[in-house]
Amino acid sequence: MAEFTHFNAAGEAHMVDVGDKPGTKRRAITEGRISMQPATLEMILQGTHKKGDVLGIARVAGIMAAKKAPDLIPLCHPLSLTKVEITLTPDVESSSVHCQSHVENVGQTGVEIEALFATQVTLLTIYDMCKAVDRGMTISDIQLLEKAGGKSGVWERG
Repeated sequence: MAEFTHFNAAGEAHMVDVGDKPGTKRRAITEGRISMQPATLEMILQGTHKKGDVLGIARVAGIMAAKKAPDLIPLCHPLSLTKVEITLTPDVESSSVHCQSHVENVGQTGVEIEALFATQVTLLTIYDMCKAVDRGMTISDIQLLEKAGGKSGVWERG
């Protein structure tokens, strides 16, 4: 098992020095889900929610979150992102919305945190916009699906 990199020899937290690493194209894809009452999903799909386009606003929130991850994750490097794409797929059968976040950059460190953060905030935004009608919504299954780039290459969830 690899060692934790965010601790120095004295056991103190520090930001990893990536200055000598070559820049490579990097990609991370994450997913998550929010489950809700069927009537809540119907309101979202019909566009009758009084706060407006729930999925559109959530998508923009996710994009903003990917760009702001280093502001809230203490040892996360500020990155110049080249792509942030949020895909929201409603599922009437399970009364849920599936979120997939795809984030890319060309740099010295990966974008997994930015993609995970985007997924979390996208789903939290749906919750926030719909909590007045459905406080029992559940956010779940947030996970990394794939990462590519850098010295460790490609990793895919099996």
